[in-house]
Amino acid sequence: MSFGVQLGLLLALATAFTSIVGFLYKHRGAVESPAVEWRRPVSSSLALFRSRWYTLGILIAFGSWGFHVGALALAPISLVQSVIAGGLVLLTVVADRLFGFKVTRREWVGVGACALGLAFLAATLNGAAGSSHNDYGAATLALYVAAGVGLGLGAAIAARGDHARAGEMLAASAGLVWGASDVTIKALSGELDAAGAGVVLDPLALFILTASLVGMSISARSLQLGKAVPVIAITSATANVFTIASGSIVFGEPLPDDPFALAVRVLAFALVIAAASLTPPPVRSSQAGEATQPA
Repeated sequence: MSFGVQLGLLLALATAFTSIVGFLYKHRGAVESPAVEWRRPVSSSLALFRSRWYTLGILIAFGSWGFHVGALALAPISLVQSVIAGGLVLLTVVADRLFGFKVTRREWVGVGACALGLAFLAATLNGAAGSSHNDYGAATLALYVAAGVGLGLGAAIAARGDHARAGEMLAASAGLVWGASDVTIKALSGELDAAGAGVVLDPLALFILTASLVGMSISARSLQLGKAVPVIAITSATANVFTIASGSIVFGEPLPDDPFALAVRVLAFALVIAAASLTPPPVRSSQAGEATQPA
């Protein structure tokens, strides 16, 4: 494994931690802000930023986004997202230490399952970890990203008719839209050497900005309607599944030739994603309904 890929995976781990902290602060700010209205996206967004907690969460999330861009530029997208997916189990630890949640034994089992998945993944890195794998076909990228955005917006529309699960459906919607943005960031990272700072003028950069802002609005509404930990887990797991799949579909990351090694790779991805997405939400250590002040 090259030094650049190793550095990219370290940045992915930093992405996982900071995104969790940012999400929890954004949740605290979103629930105390006026409801996000789709017909007034600008005024709704400005209202969210009147909350110091939401603003702090966005600032932390922006730093996390910077780590993520660096990770995607240096390492294969499937490996980056696998590390981020595994880091999602840190959600239980951060919620316990900073936000007053109690972590159960089942949640620690999830941490162990995630660690096992990453160990299996490390055993099958020979072909995929030698370079960043930025090459892609324009038509394949366009179709894949369009499918993600279409499914994401479809889930957001469907959420309007299902009030019982609206928070979770909007979380999946935000994850798909952000996943499409992440795949585009990976594609654009291959242009950095040739274009330099001019990469910001690339049409892909405009799409990344638009998708990021749309995902931010959808995510804010999901945090207002759903419980923090399940919504965060669904958003992250959905984005991770979408971006991990793009590694082979869009960027041509090689799969192991040996059938057993391929089965181990699939098992590794499954363990990492399942451990993160199925980890049960923590139970508040304080009385139910009592607002918890972050440390």
